[in-house]
Amino acid sequence: MVGVRIVSQMILSIAIVGCGTAGQASAILLARAGHQVRVFEQAPEIGPVGAGLLLQPTGLDVLLQLGAADEILQMAAPVRRLHGTTISGRTVLDLKYADLRAGLCGFGVQRSALSAILLDRMREAGIEPELGVLIERVTDDDRPFIESSGEREGPFDLVIVADGARSRIRAQYPELVRRDRAYPWGALWFMGEDEAGTYGDVLRQVYRDSRHMLGFLPSGSTVEDPVQRVSLFWSVRAATWSGPESLHLDDWKERVRGLSSHAEPLLEQISKSDQLIFAPYRDAVLRRPFRGAVVFIGDAGHAMSPQLGQGVNLALVDAAELAAQLACRSSVAHALRAFEAARRAHVAFYRRASRWLTPVFQSRWAPLGSARDALLGPMCRFNPIRRQMLLSLAGVKTGILGSRELPADR
Repeated sequence: MVGVRIVSQMILSIAIVGCGTAGQASAILLARAGHQVRVFEQAPEIGPVGAGLLLQPTGLDVLLQLGAADEILQMAAPVRRLHGTTISGRTVLDLKYADLRAGLCGFGVQRSALSAILLDRMREAGIEPELGVLIERVTDDDRPFIESSGEREGPFDLVIVADGARSRIRAQYPELVRRDRAYPWGALWFMGEDEAGTYGDVLRQVYRDSRHMLGFLPSGSTVEDPVQRVSLFWSVRAATWSGPESLHLDDWKERVRGLSSHAEPLLEQISKSDQLIFAPYRDAVLRRPFRGAVVFIGDAGHAMSPQLGQGVNLALVDAAELAAQLACRSSVAHALRAFEAARRAHVAFYRRASRWLTPVFQSRWAPLGSARDALLGPMCRFNPIRRQMLLSLAGVKTGILGSRELPADR
């Protein structure tokens, strides 16, 4: 067929824009398959900003493929339960992974720990990321070039865009973009020490209607810092945040205490407002995740709020699926079409569910919080609905009733 590049029996030249989780995982898998891979990252060094993240069984399954799971689990904190209550103590959410399968759990992990381990695996695969390189443009060719500071690199057989929720490259493809806008809400994060094990193996949340939310995510340790840590997160309207100087720390601490005294050990560790990190949310939807030989994965392809805790897991599954399709299809074009079909239902469910749920937990519409408090508790106790909620939490849902198989217990 004219214009089709055969994948089998040839080595592809691949550029990856972005060295976050999606970019790192893709680089490892594709380099191991024999392709020539280059990774470009605009940051001058790899040092992820942020607090904890929640690895679900789907993400952990990909880390097993990457040979990174053992190291991650040595530093991760098991999360066996999601428990959310109102300030009066009324249960709103109560989900235990073991109700889905004995021994099943999520894992709280520090972003820096995950990034460092994946970076080691990249280097073992012969890839050193090219840092401090801002990719400004990808040419719209059959074999695209990438451009940085007026200089071209390439051509490449495939460009993988993994430059995050605020993707610069995504903006070059308006014909692909169905939605790309910031959420009005985000969260303040702080990662503190939990040497006493106060926060256990539960992801806890406390709500006052839909305008105030406080959470605690056990987040494990790192090689450099063996102390067990926990991430505190606090819901905040993006419009009210203009930097640490906009936060009156003592007033904020009192508001946090007003939701839960459980926060006190962490609040004692916060002496300056710049210890808090603001994380905005973005909602980005593509009509399709590729054009020509350019494909978008991870948050660059489907940014969403973290309400269901699936961002890093979806990114890992994207990387594994793309590598698998490139390995078994007869051309790049065929592989990208198969990748889109394989990821469509899984990504669409979490994109829609995140968008629908976010106002229930983070919005100025207080009555939504009252409805949530009245309905979700009973739903968690009704077995058929609880199972669907647990499948959603585990990261395997593909529709209202549809789901992928849970990864094997390995």
